[in-house]
Amino acid sequence: MSENHVLTVVSRSVSETERIGGLIGTCLQPGMTIALNGTLGAGKTNLVQAIAESLSIDRKTVVSPTFTMIQLYQGTHALVHIDAYRIADEDEFFELGIAEYFEDDSIVAIEWAGKFSELLPENRIEIEIQVLDETSRRLQFSWSSTAQIANEVGQALAALFPDD
Repeated sequence: MSENHVLTVVSRSVSETERIGGLIGTCLQPGMTIALNGTLGAGKTNLVQAIAESLSIDRKTVVSPTFTMIQLYQGTHALVHIDAYRIADEDEFFELGIAEYFEDDSIVAIEWAGKFSELLPENRIEIEIQVLDETSRRLQFSWSSTAQIANEVGQALAALFPDD
């Protein structure tokens, strides 16, 4: 990603993380990719559930696609939820047809996206989630200045967390 912008916020509770996810979801438009990274249990799926809810998708239906690798949901926009944890290499990534989702009107959320960052589209927001304690998380958002929608999300997050 060229000309990166970075914003770091600290979420002090699950409900605050859900609020962040909801805000992200309201800014997203078809064709956008959310690249999520963080350790097991950091809250990647929880963030996707909140994004899904903002797209009128029942959050209870959104589960980590660790074994299925890809889940499709339909709300106000299509949401493709991908878990790259078990994807072995670039060949398997392409065989699963993941790259095709970047070319349609779906919103794509990829957990463990760092494994294939060079294959992801420019129009994306990268979110690194770091566990601080049982309920607190540091979320670092980065996006390219050429990713217009990501710029809008970044501005909205900066307004939500002006002191972080």
